[in-house]
Amino acid sequence: MNEHARIEEIQRILNHIYPNAHIALTYHHPWEMLVAVILSAQCTDIRVNIVTKTLFEKYRTLSDYIHADIKKFEQDIRSTGFYHNKAKHILSAAKQIHDQFNGKVPNTMNQLLTLPGVARKTANVVLYNAYHKNEGIAVDTHVMRLSKRLHLVSEKSFENPEKIERELMNLIPKPKWGTITYQLIDHGRAICQAKKPNCTECPLNKYCPCFKKVFMIGC
Repeated sequence: MNEHARIEEIQRILNHIYPNAHIALTYHHPWEMLVAVILSAQCTDIRVNIVTKTLFEKYRTLSDYIHADIKKFEQDIRSTGFYHNKAKHILSAAKQIHDQFNGKVPNTMNQLLTLPGVARKTANVVLYNAYHKNEGIAVDTHVMRLSKRLHLVSEKSFENPEKIERELMNLIPKPKWGTITYQLIDHGRAICQAKKPNCTECPLNKYCPCFKKVFMIGC
């Protein structure tokens, strides 16, 4: 099987197993989407959803964030980790959105990247989930790990999220850019876990270079 056919088969299997893969974060509108994604940095989606359940009841409007006391806000999000930077980024982003974007979360990559705490991964997540735009592919730790193990990208890109994104964008049809992220995340959580990948039960093992060596040196 040539490389093109191998990649197509991986995509076909992922589409079959995870046809409804979607973001696990809870939100009601683009601003809450942005807040949740910033909070999710180095934190589980489960923990973020626990925090935002209370947070979104306490802070209901953009103005609530603009006028929030940063010390109190830090305590509200403390359990997500790195709360000093996250609080600063969220509250600063609220002010910038109010002042520069008429109170609406921007819907372009370039504008989103001007916001504090927003890099390409966050921007891609917001664009796809809040605005149904496929501008790129969000590369988190699961996507990085599976891209490496499945050799979806070249070895020179293994540790670089932006290079991984560029290669995946050349590999995956644009209409699938948004869904491939969540299919890889779901597979990473269910089967291809970081420390103990369940390679023998993996439906992709036939097409995975990592599977061939797992019993010798591991992935």
